[in-house]
Amino acid sequence: METRTRSKEPVYARRINRVLAYIDKHLYEDLTVDVLSDVANFSKFHFHRQFSQHCGISLSRYIQFMRLKRAAYRLAFNPTAPITDVALDSGFENPESFSRAFKAAFGQTPSAFRKKPDWASWSARSRISLPLSERTNDMDVKIIDVEPILVAALEHRGAPALLNDSVQRFIAWRKSSGLSPVSQCETYGVPYNDPNTTPPEEFRFDICGSVTEPVAGNEQGVVTKTIPGGRCAMTVHAGSRDRIDESVYALYRHWLPESGEELRDFPVYFHYLNLDHDTPEHRHLTEIYLPLK
Repeated sequence: METRTRSKEPVYARRINRVLAYIDKHLYEDLTVDVLSDVANFSKFHFHRQFSQHCGISLSRYIQFMRLKRAAYRLAFNPTAPITDVALDSGFENPESFSRAFKAAFGQTPSAFRKKPDWASWSARSRISLPLSERTNDMDVKIIDVEPILVAALEHRGAPALLNDSVQRFIAWRKSSGLSPVSQCETYGVPYNDPNTTPPEEFRFDICGSVTEPVAGNEQGVVTKTIPGGRCAMTVHAGSRDRIDESVYALYRHWLPESGEELRDFPVYFHYLNLDHDTPEHRHLTEIYLPLK
């Protein structure tokens, strides 16, 4: 009996992941139990318990949390969006109920978060243990040659939970310098460590924007670097960047051993194809580059 139960766990996880993907695509729609249980092919009479068992959170709380999480990004990275609009778009009837729910979830009111986000607390409160999404045989990996890329880089050093602080500093530099405008230049991320296995104080991540000339001294600490050219394995991660490590691990764990390729001495890096924080997460596209000899 135990073996039979365990054999069903991957199947159930895939069904729950279908539900999570559906919720992300239809986050602001009426997400009823009838609809979601049908997506998962579960009985609606047991769906709530099955969802809670796999995700560690109730369905209603998860939906509200994802709406609040998307609202947090809009507040921090889209300062022109009125809080009232963010509240209504998040499914709340008025700003007061939105403010109460937001503070309960993240420890700050929406206005306080917009002024000075406590990203460390936000990150700690944002953790949800979701079932892993399997990426193996469906990966489309191409081997390509890339040219060296001159970039302006802000070197984040410290806890991954504070990475959004560095992102905001880099955005401030982009706006003030005009040297790497988002509309004309590319945006990259270079993780030197695995955030899941590296002590927080040792985590390193470069936030980069392509430039055509070296960067002058600036108060944000942005410097000039080069992402080296050469052969790379490239695949596209579609969806939430919170789960990009699943695609990275699949490259290392499944594709690389079967490919016969060897790695070059430069870390895996990301090319962000869209950055709009109003864009639903299921539309986020990120190219992953694995440097090869």
